[in-house]
Amino acid sequence: MMVMDHSVVPAVILIVEDEMLLRMRAVDMVEDAGYTPVEAVDADEAVAILESRSDIALMFTDIQMPGSMDGLALAHAVHKRWPPIKIILVSGQLRRANIDIPPESHFFGKPLEAKEMIAEMQNMIGHA
Repeated sequence: MMVMDHSVVPAVILIVEDEMLLRMRAVDMVEDAGYTPVEAVDADEAVAILESRSDIALMFTDIQMPGSMDGLALAHAVHKRWPPIKIILVSGQLRRANIDIPPESHFFGKPLEAKEMIAEMQNMIGHA
């Protein structure tokens, strides 16, 4: 029987973004950082993924999204229900001073700088 060395399995990052092109760009950043991306188009899909998987290390979510809750409400729900999951929130409209993000979460304004995002992911969950 082969034993899998989980230390070499890349961390999994959940990307929650309703705009396809922005989601694709986020997937590229996650892959460039050496992690495995999982995609959701809204909070409902993100919660369904989180309920079905135990390997999500970090959630990267847009704040403005359609659906039952926006990215900020999703971040608070994830922080409460899955506290070990790290959270990065992004927005093109809001500024950090105007929002109450969960503890130990990080906020970035759009447009995103790939190098800065990759460095932050690696800082939060370690190098791939």
